[in-house]
Amino acid sequence: MLFNSYEFIFVFLPITFFVYFYLNHKRLTGASKWFLVCSSLFFYSWWNIIYLPIILTSVIINFALGVSLSKTSNNEQKTYSKKTILIFGIISNLSLLVYFKYTDFLIENFNFAFNSNTELLHLALPLAISFFTFQQIAYLIDSYRRKTKEYNFINYALFVTFFPQLIAGPIVHHEEMMPQFAKAKNKVKNYRNISAGIFIFSIGLFKKVIIADTFAVLATEGFDIATTLNLFEAWVTSLSYTFQLYFDFSGYADMAIGLALLFNINLPINFYSPYKSTSMIQLWSRWHITLTKFVTEYIFKTIISSFNKYSSSKGLLTIFISMLIIGFWHGASWMFILFGSIHGLGLVINHIWRRKVKIPINKYLGWLITFNTINLSLVLFRAQEMNDAIKVYSSMFSLQNIVLPNMLGEYLSFLGGYGVSFGGFVENIKGGFYLPLWILLGFIIILFFKNSMQKLHNFKSNHSTLLFTLLLFTASIVNINKAEVFIYFNF
Repeated sequence: MLFNSYEFIFVFLPITFFVYFYLNHKRLTGASKWFLVCSSLFFYSWWNIIYLPIILTSVIINFALGVSLSKTSNNEQKTYSKKTILIFGIISNLSLLVYFKYTDFLIENFNFAFNSNTELLHLALPLAISFFTFQQIAYLIDSYRRKTKEYNFINYALFVTFFPQLIAGPIVHHEEMMPQFAKAKNKVKNYRNISAGIFIFSIGLFKKVIIADTFAVLATEGFDIATTLNLFEAWVTSLSYTFQLYFDFSGYADMAIGLALLFNINLPINFYSPYKSTSMIQLWSRWHITLTKFVTEYIFKTIISSFNKYSSSKGLLTIFISMLIIGFWHGASWMFILFGSIHGLGLVINHIWRRKVKIPINKYLGWLITFNTINLSLVLFRAQEMNDAIKVYSSMFSLQNIVLPNMLGEYLSFLGGYGVSFGGFVENIKGGFYLPLWILLGFIIILFFKNSMQKLHNFKSNHSTLLFTLLLFTASIVNINKAEVFIYFNF
């Protein structure tokens, strides 16, 4: 079930909301939690019920391991030490993720390296496995560190399966979620939270349905359908996906935050105007924030602590490795590894420049370098195979195929002597004459508008806010002709 679907918005959500608070109103707190868990699992199963046993098994095993870690003392003489239990838990979670997500990738590379013909398994990727795996690994580590004590299964199940954040995050921590569910005041409808939740949900829905899905058409034409691209078409193709990815995923994050607010739950911020960043370091403090925090807290610090003696070179190497992991987490492809490598290299250069060179960079130049690094790296992120990426890259940096609109031919005909032609300048991607204005609008929104979290922070329930919400919501609902899957559902 998709957030941007009629059945979710007009059936699932209202029923879940009213029944949950009705049960709480009747002081049936346990029943309300069970109902929310069952509703979340129904939401998850709507996509494909075959995934349900996988997530249930994962939840049960990790809960048992977490309880064992919480109750076991390092000084107790147990059959298995806390560290052994933790290692077993991490390996179990990663094994599940590797089996479903990376087995075919490993077989393909094995076949290539050893010229063998091992058959691929063609396993279906369980929905949200990357997210609930990382979330539960964090829970196990927190339990090992004595930050978490959870002995109630339904509480733990709710922590993992809460439907607003289940499919594509944000990646949440037990200590920031469960105290909110435990508060008595959160079991009663809060009309300010309801207003703010609908407000931010509508912004996210608009981002997805109106903006992201429009750019998606151009990106698909350029990457998957067009066989050749001219200079302008190649840049439009790359920029279209750069905008699509941001508005698609940040739109999902907004909708998740809005939905959680309806239930009086505050989810962590996942995006904060990342395309305004003037450095790679700043970018990764604003983009997919909860993933960055997970990698920093549970991977970067773990690798650093393993060194007998810390040095800046080891720190930079760890940053690069962490970005490789982030790239590979997104998908089983060398394209994602290359994507992670570019960002890892960018971060390393950024840190060296700050520490060694110490020459301040003009903020506009910094933005230009950072944004183009994002844009160019996302070509690899989007391309189905390397040939698609090469097709886009080669046209982006070639002056051999420049096409300008026909209407400019009368004024710029002298450019014909330099290889410039006039005609359908975006016909290979089926773009219209006003396509440059749409690209310009994308830049205006990401650079000059307040982000959704700023709007939420300054939210006031008044007539102008109501009108704004109604306009966004209505425009989105009218345009949900076919509910498009969110990009991060594939990861």
